[in-house]
Amino acid sequence: MTMHTRLNKGDRIRLVSMPQDPDPIPVGSLGTVIDVHEHHDWMQVDVDWDNGRSLMLTMPDDCVAIVEPDHHEPSK
Repeated sequence: MTMHTRLNKGDRIRLVSMPQDPDPIPVGSLGTVIDVHEHHDWMQVDVDWDNGRSLMLTMPDDCVAIVEPDHHEPSK
C-alpha cells in the first residue's frame, strides 16, 4: 500500500507485512481500522485485529490490503 491509498475508519484490512516490529501481527491477519492519524510523511493507524491483539500500524513501513466487502451475499 502506498501513501496515496486512503484508509478510513471502518475499513477492513489484511496485513501484508510488518517488517520493523519485533513481535509483529501474523501476515494475513484481518482487522478493522479504528482511527487514522496522519502526519507529514507517515501515518499511524489504530486497528482492532480479529485475533485480539492490539498493535498499531505505522505506514508506509507496514503494508496492508483493503478487504472489499463480499457482494455475493443475497439481498434481504
